[in-house]
Amino acid sequence: MAPANVDQQQKQEVRAPAGGRKVVDEVSGWLRVLDDGSVDRTWTGPPEALPLMQPVAPYAEPRDGHTLHDLPGEPNLRVYLPEVAGPGGARLPVILNLHGGGFCISHPSWLMYHQGWSQESIFFIAPARPPLSAPVYHHFYARLACAVPAVVVAVELPLAPERRLPAHIDTGVAALRRLRAIALSEDGGGPAPAAALLRGAADVSRVFLIGDSSGGNLVHLVAAQVGQDDASQWAPLRVAGGIPIHPGFVRAARSRSELEKKPDSVFFTLDMLDKFLAYALPEGATKDHPFSCPMGPLAPPLASVPLPPMLVSVAEDDLIRDTNLEYCDALRAAGKEVEVLVNRGMSHSFHLNKYAVDMDPTTGERARELIDAIRSFISRH
Repeated sequence: MAPANVDQQQKQEVRAPAGGRKVVDEVSGWLRVLDDGSVDRTWTGPPEALPLMQPVAPYAEPRDGHTLHDLPGEPNLRVYLPEVAGPGGARLPVILNLHGGGFCISHPSWLMYHQGWSQESIFFIAPARPPLSAPVYHHFYARLACAVPAVVVAVELPLAPERRLPAHIDTGVAALRRLRAIALSEDGGGPAPAAALLRGAADVSRVFLIGDSSGGNLVHLVAAQVGQDDASQWAPLRVAGGIPIHPGFVRAARSRSELEKKPDSVFFTLDMLDKFLAYALPEGATKDHPFSCPMGPLAPPLASVPLPPMLVSVAEDDLIRDTNLEYCDALRAAGKEVEVLVNRGMSHSFHLNKYAVDMDPTTGERARELIDAIRSFISRH
């Protein structure tokens, strides 16, 4: 069962905001916008989900074939280092993770799975609404680091509405600059042992951007911004590929897949989609903005956008499946190198639902297919 203090925590967290402040808008369970402009991200959904959002502490002793290190700085980075080296002891490619959460919530250190719970308690909790997107980052990216193998670097992104786009894009670019500085032994990692470990293990000439949901948008947007620069400005760092997973690409008009009746998803609803984008896009922008619709008429023609090879993962039962596929078609029409993996029978960010990945054979197989496709893509670029 859930920890004993959950009920007490929940009672404290659902009370009215202090100081007489009033809630003027909210995304149920996830955040509340108050009348003074501040944002309360206290979880107000089922109390059983509270432990799932606890951060995972770093560890220098290997667990399941990898170590985990934090690199505080601008921006904060979290580094997964597999124990295995590349072929012949070569350095490993780098996967830079830009987390999802609708630009408004989540953190790359969230857990989602408590090792102390019994299988029975997991089945009890699973139907409750677990945290969006980020909860399983730790488990998915630890697994990916060992499977590729690669150095996985997760970036702590700013959150809207306090910091709207393009702040998230700027942070993604800053993370790449910090990686370059660490590789060059310049100020970027400081004296932290983790910086030296990263420097010794990472081949920054093969950096792959990866992100799910809104993080998928950032894969496109960060790659496009870096691609505008002369390659010599970034050497030895090179963005070798992008991997948007179920990117949050939409239009102001609903797509057919958005209008289809689907079972409620624990990860994604139209209300979340609409409100998170309203909080994150520049003031006055619609979902046709290039940040959310790079294939639309308000965006630069894709043929003119410098992009690396892309592997786009599209969930067959995703609410925004159709606009994801439209993005892929637009990349092809623009002459870009793009591979598409359709996750059959899966919904938005399915791979981050550790309950389903571990317990449902079909979901587990689809997660393996996704990891295999990422490994193959990286091996060829």
